[in-house]
Amino acid sequence: MTGSFHDEMIAILPRLRVQALSLTRNRAAADDLVQDAVCNALAAQHSFTPGTNFSAWMHRILRNRFISDLRKKRETGNIEDVPASAMAGSGAHEERLVVKELAEAMNRLPADQREALVLVVMQGMSYDELAAATGCAVGTAKSRVFRARRQLSTWLYGEERDMSTVELRGAVRRLRARVGEQVAAPF
Repeated sequence: MTGSFHDEMIAILPRLRVQALSLTRNRAAADDLVQDAVCNALAAQHSFTPGTNFSAWMHRILRNRFISDLRKKRETGNIEDVPASAMAGSGAHEERLVVKELAEAMNRLPADQREALVLVVMQGMSYDELAAATGCAVGTAKSRVFRARRQLSTWLYGEERDMSTVELRGAVRRLRARVGEQVAAPF
């Protein structure tokens, strides 16, 4: 394994875990998914072209592994469950309710929209990188993020208006403050 490949692999692990959590909604399953994706990437290391987008390559491997696992199992865990520990912590009661409401609304989104929103808003991926990572057209990636934002806005504000990036990032920032330490924990 080249030093560069190894360094990029180590650097991408926290972001892979965030994506895995958005897909599985379960910490243990997310850890297993990341481990399996890394094993797949190591086995296919020779197929990676140095100088290309390593992040998109890894996110695609993780997503494909998730889909393969779903096909094998033909059933998933309850995607509506949010671990109680994700909502634990100090802070104002109202803030906790807002964070809980956002997490529940995120869980209600279709998986493709939730994944797109997490990767663009929380991880700062570009639409081109999202399209490459999920194997869809750039227009489809943009549409998924737009529809996810619009649906969250409807659920959270009770009206048809677009949730601005600033509003969404603020809500996500509060959510990350609650679960950030667990999401970014090293492996």
